Amino acid sequence: MFRLEWTRTWLAVILGVALGWEAAAGSDVSGSRPNILLMLADDLGIGDVGCYGNRTIRTPNIDQLATDGVRLTQHLAAASMCTPSRAAFLTGRYPVRSGMVSSSGYRVLQWAAVSGGLPTNETTFAKILQEQGYATGLIGKWHLGLNCERAEDHCHHPLLHGFDHFFGMPLSMMGDCAPGGLSEKSARLQRRLESAAHVAALVALTLAAGAATHLLPRGAWAPAAGATLVAALLAAASHFLGALIVHADCFLMRGHDITQQPMRLALTMPLMLQDAVAFLRRHKEGPFLLVMSFLHVHTPLVTTGKFLGRSRHGLYGDNVEEMDWMVGQILDTLDAEGLTRSTLVYFASDHGGALEARMGSEQHGGWNGIYRGSKGMGGWEGGIRVPGIVRWPGVLPAGRVVHEPTSLMDVFPTVVELAGGQVPQDRVIDGRTLLPLLLGTASHSDHEFLLHYCESSLHAARWHQRQTGALWKVHYATPALRADSDACYGRLVCPCSGDGVLRHDPPLLFDLSRDPSEAHALTPDTEPLFHQVTERVARAVERHRRSLRPVPLQLDAWGNTWRPWLQPCCGRFPFCACDREGGGQ
Repeated sequence: MFRLEWTRTWLAVILGVALGWEAAAGSDVSGSRPNILLMLADDLGIGDVGCYGNRTIRTPNIDQLATDGVRLTQHLAAASMCTPSRAAFLTGRYPVRSGMVSSSGYRVLQWAAVSGGLPTNETTFAKILQEQGYATGLIGKWHLGLNCERAEDHCHHPLLHGFDHFFGMPLSMMGDCAPGGLSEKSARLQRRLESAAHVAALVALTLAAGAATHLLPRGAWAPAAGATLVAALLAAASHFLGALIVHADCFLMRGHDITQQPMRLALTMPLMLQDAVAFLRRHKEGPFLLVMSFLHVHTPLVTTGKFLGRSRHGLYGDNVEEMDWMVGQILDTLDAEGLTRSTLVYFASDHGGALEARMGSEQHGGWNGIYRGSKGMGGWEGGIRVPGIVRWPGVLPAGRVVHEPTSLMDVFPTVVELAGGQVPQDRVIDGRTLLPLLLGTASHSDHEFLLHYCESSLHAARWHQRQTGALWKVHYATPALRADSDACYGRLVCPCSGDGVLRHDPPLLFDLSRDPSEAHALTPDTEPLFHQVTERVARAVERHRRSLRPVPLQLDAWGNTWRPWLQPCCGRFPFCACDREGGGQ
């Protein structure tokens, strides 16, 4: 009798759990106000992660996140570069709508001391959740601007865009932050300064020779001396440029205060992990929003000693494995504080891996799996298709895989809906809530079309033809690549326009459902639906263009040129140096 009752009891429990799970999976969770932890890697390739097919880099914590949650296989960045992609992530809007693009070759914000940045009239999901009573924090990379007119007006600062707490890097990790690292900025500028110094020196010699031989009046000695001084200053600037960049751009802030300038790179990861754990513990009563914006795995691939040499892929693989360990430490903190079941966790990358990041023969960028192209390459899949994982135990079905098109822009309406807020009605929001796909209550994505910009130029568009299941991709422009590799000629990052770009008329057409690697372009001869598809996509593009409104382009030269009066400085400019982080202990 006892055994029978025990069996009945457990059957009831199991049935109750099953029914409860089914109800949770199909129920409306809008306004349920979970804690929200969003983790965004920097330059991570979709092929670098185990649950997306990698078998040689160890990512057990990210893989377990996918096992326990929902994995998105067609998750897309709104741009293949940092600044515009992150602007779209925070606002739910194509970056061209907010002006977080350029028409002049500037792909990202170039310096900390520029006036461009995320406009104050843009609404981030952090701002809406802050209004809904969430404690909001951003730790790590920002790269969306700081100041407008003076060095401390903080008009683009994270604290003005809805975050209560900020600790991190206002610009971006760059190869230039580490002496002898892969230069993204100083090498090019040094060449320009050296050329200008040579010109000034030639002018000085010409004037001095003319004055000495009486071919020019004796008054030519004064401009000759001036040209000599200019040449000397330019040569000195070229020599010290690397150190100047490290101080100008590679620093840490807490709130509005600079606390380490320049950064002590070996301590940066421990400091940020320490701050993330402290934030979670401080706000464990909830609700909270934490955006953990990793500096990993962007060059210069700063990696602590215990991870060096552990992977089979050199420094890059070491850096990926360290980031995975950091993910594990943050998830362990949720467990330790009893927050796991009340927290929605999201993991993604801001765009694809950088195939062109190399130091000699060693690859310092990621792997994008079967997908063509990489970071900076307009609309090719390798630059925009990224990992996307969402976990919420007890609500989202574990192990679910979604093959529908989704976007980083979808995070905006998703978290706003969960927090009980309202998506703004005074502007176009391009993101669509992920909840029906995550819960399994919808079979198809709300994205019939998704557009792929390169700066302000539309390079490609995709059409998800739901009736047939076909996924069409149309390319209007692609970067001109070298014949011997997937790299652009003489560039670290491909251009969006000009001589380095191929224009396609008629456009290139691919069926990603049959050819996800974009290896075989279709033609009217090989695809009977060629004209029907390209015309359908063209109408959608035209409809999108009619929805755009003129806005100032924040990344153009006017807003993206270094200005000394905007330089954030810990101390008296130009002697900017301090360390208030206490050695990371």
